[in-house]
Amino acid sequence: MKRNMAMLLSVVLLGLSLTACTSSKDSSNDLKASPKPDSSSTTPALSGDDLAFSKFPNPVDVHIGMVVDPTDKTLPEGDSVSNNQYTRYLKEKYNINVIVDWTAATGNDFKQKVSLTIASGKLPDGMVVDDRSFMTKAASSGLLYDITDLFQQYQSSQVKDIMASTDGRALENASYKGKMVSLPNITVDTDGVHVLWVRKDWLDKLQLPVPKTTSDIEKTAKAFIDNKLGGDKTIGIAGPSKNSFPYSTFLLSSNNMGGFDPIFGAMDAYPGYWLDNGDGSVSYGTLTDNTKNTLALLADWYKKGLIDPEVGTRDNVGDPINANQAGIFFGPWWNGGYGNGDSFKNDPTANWQAYPVYSDDNKWNVHMKTTGSTYTIISKNAKPDVVKAILIMNNALVRDEATFDLSVAVGWYPLRNVMAAANETEYEYAELLKVLKGETQPEDYNKPNSLYKLMYADAKKVKDVIKAPYDDLKVSNFNTANFGDFQRLYSIMIGDRPFTTIPIDKKVYSVTYNQTPTMETKWANLKKMEDETVLKIILGQAPIDSFDKFVKDWKAQGGDEITKEVAELLKK
Repeated sequence: MKRNMAMLLSVVLLGLSLTACTSSKDSSNDLKASPKPDSSSTTPALSGDDLAFSKFPNPVDVHIGMVVDPTDKTLPEGDSVSNNQYTRYLKEKYNINVIVDWTAATGNDFKQKVSLTIASGKLPDGMVVDDRSFMTKAASSGLLYDITDLFQQYQSSQVKDIMASTDGRALENASYKGKMVSLPNITVDTDGVHVLWVRKDWLDKLQLPVPKTTSDIEKTAKAFIDNKLGGDKTIGIAGPSKNSFPYSTFLLSSNNMGGFDPIFGAMDAYPGYWLDNGDGSVSYGTLTDNTKNTLALLADWYKKGLIDPEVGTRDNVGDPINANQAGIFFGPWWNGGYGNGDSFKNDPTANWQAYPVYSDDNKWNVHMKTTGSTYTIISKNAKPDVVKAILIMNNALVRDEATFDLSVAVGWYPLRNVMAAANETEYEYAELLKVLKGETQPEDYNKPNSLYKLMYADAKKVKDVIKAPYDDLKVSNFNTANFGDFQRLYSIMIGDRPFTTIPIDKKVYSVTYNQTPTMETKWANLKKMEDETVLKIILGQAPIDSFDKFVKDWKAQGGDEITKEVAELLKK
């Protein structure tokens, strides 16, 4: 009641400053309650996008922890993680000072740092975590700020529309026990649809057709190696690094560069997903015979030398791809453009093309992602102005990413957590093709705060980057002078082409993309057992029959209990 009255007073007494804000802790989850708006930083009369993009009268320091890609070389000399075009933009536009307390390299280094930070209970003001379990662990430990009210006040119209495009799923994912405790990552659906990336110029040189099935891929990989098209160290199929995974899972359901997801799909296997059996029961996809058969196939490929011999141990999955030693890899739409930029720099004729992988009965089977897999979490000890600043930083990224100089990787943007309409890439593919063919003009897309936030900027650039003919685009159609624009448009027009133009025969969703109560205590051990078993089988370090023992142990050590919990979720 007090809280509602305070809100009413803040509306009636617009000219007054609220000199204090009431904070309380929810006894059920120990989350810090959002304060009501005050006038210490932003005029109370502001609302909507005026508030969402308001500039602080006095500098606001935001301390963050940040993931960095050690392979990225786009930061200009003299710039740093705390002083670059993105931090200077935030300072100039919003009076926000970004202070990076610590950095960690992408992959396991960052995961370990996040885990230790949460365990210590000493969070920076904000950080982006790449697994929902990190968010729920921090929330259950009472470390996170309840941003429910402030988010409603400070979300921009674009962010609001993007959130609405998920039909409530994004808000649900970002919440814990009914409180919004993070900013959700909202990515395009095609981030979860992994395809075959293949050197079409290599295929043409050997006069080979595009491989469609697993047996085709095996023959193609062997031909690439036999003919040493990547030199003496030619790799037929690149695979996951020590920081990536053989397949996506219900907790990390997208963007698995180098994983074997399309191979599993072609075998009608969906490891890592909770499957609806159609009779009210559920099963864990890793335990199926189809998964076992796929692992046997991958083990055979590895034994034959078709898969990168350093699979599972390389620092970066992109190394042999960018060195143009590999002819095939798997990943989502953006992996062939954004993900392998150095490949084109090292060989401008590298004609990477994207295709589905089909089952033997000509079906394209894919697993589908959740709304997103990363979360911006905010410390319960952050000051109200700092929380507002983080929300404004998110709004600004969504609105202004299209205006940034992307020759400096946007990954340097502090607390970058992508928000995009679920169908953004296929919408852009279709509309950009219209622009290229003269059916529409760039100004037709000049719609401020559009749900498709990058469309207008891309429409203005597309004719500078892509030349005719447009019906069968290849690398020779693209101008790489502005490399950031090239990478984006190559990813959309080549990488998203399969998803946009070819019907998917079977889409498989996980029954849940979140953890159940028992998972919070037992999943880490079960997942470790799964990861070790799968990799050992692929590498030939364990026989395929060890899979059966894994299934038995998995069920006995908590798997059966968790399966029952997931079945209950299905009933609801």
